[in-house]
Amino acid sequence: MGRSPRNLHAWCVALGAVLVLVILPGLNAFTAATNPLHVSNFSINLYGKYLCYAVLAISVDMLWGYTGLLSLGQCLFFSLGGYALGLHLMLMIGKLGQYHSDLPDFMVFLGYPRLPAHWVPFRHFWFAAAAVIWVPGLVALVFGFLAFRTRIRGVYFSILTQALTYAACLMFFRNDFTFGGNNGLTDFKFILGHDLRSASTQRALYLCTGLLLLLTYLLCHWLTRTTFGKVQRAIRDRENRVLFSGYATADFKLLVFVLSAIIAGLAGALYVPQVGIINPSEMAADKSLEAVVWVAVGGRGTLLGPILGAVGVNALKSWATRALPDLWLLVLGNLFILVTLFLPKGLVGLPEQLRRLKQRHSRARKSANGDSPAASVSVKPLAKPE
Repeated sequence: MGRSPRNLHAWCVALGAVLVLVILPGLNAFTAATNPLHVSNFSINLYGKYLCYAVLAISVDMLWGYTGLLSLGQCLFFSLGGYALGLHLMLMIGKLGQYHSDLPDFMVFLGYPRLPAHWVPFRHFWFAAAAVIWVPGLVALVFGFLAFRTRIRGVYFSILTQALTYAACLMFFRNDFTFGGNNGLTDFKFILGHDLRSASTQRALYLCTGLLLLLTYLLCHWLTRTTFGKVQRAIRDRENRVLFSGYATADFKLLVFVLSAIIAGLAGALYVPQVGIINPSEMAADKSLEAVVWVAVGGRGTLLGPILGAVGVNALKSWATRALPDLWLLVLGNLFILVTLFLPKGLVGLPEQLRRLKQRHSRARKSANGDSPAASVSVKPLAKPE
């Protein structure tokens, strides 16, 4: 039996992603810097950051586009995953820091006598890797259980997620968790014994990020095509009808919320070694709002749309913050307004929108020329009585 068009589309996207992931590092590694096809180390690092944002955008879309839950705190889970790996990377610096101490530099500066107890397990990479999953998942589980069991939905859910993010951001800024305060964690040097500044390590991180994006896409594509995905979209459209049909909508929403938090945490974990820093500003409310804009621009309720939106908007940001540094926020706000008014389905829905516009124009032209079906119907005269 042949594959369905939707499955064929997913496999085409996956094949294209694999080709991009193989070609770009190859152009970086096997072409000279003077070659026009050469991709610089800076570009590889920048593309890796874009792919991390694309994974974050998919996690937002799984909540907002498919389940109807507009979360304004998704960057909190993104940052928690980044901090979980960042703790391990800080401990791997060792005596190569500024103060040549086994403690991180900011702890020496602040006069810490010893390493805090909750830092000690992060000496092991396996623990940090597990924490990237269970820390965002646990926070999402506790918050989601309390929110969904009390039937909080709509704008109230958005406000609560924003309040949760703001509270966590304040605690991290005040250094209540001994995670470096407003400076955060930085100056990473090694990951699994490899130099983070080397081109080969950056290429490997880029490939890992692309593989995460590909697996996330395929997982979410499969999930949204199952019965769970159908219930998920039914909750988005008519939650009360789903409740009357006997489904526990709170359990479905909680599962999606926890899954999206874990996906965002994994993206944050790969973001940190490529960018080289993680601080509380990454979990600020405006960051989560930006992620919502990425999904809206690309097309909510699709999986390809958030990827296009995240990569496209951040590429535009990279250009605008150099060319128009004082106007970037105005550009972003106007972009969101224009998409909301004229591209309700985002970039992914643009071909369909243009096709419908063309059909409407064609019908209007035929109607003006008298070629409409109603005008072409011939009326037969009544037969004369004998």
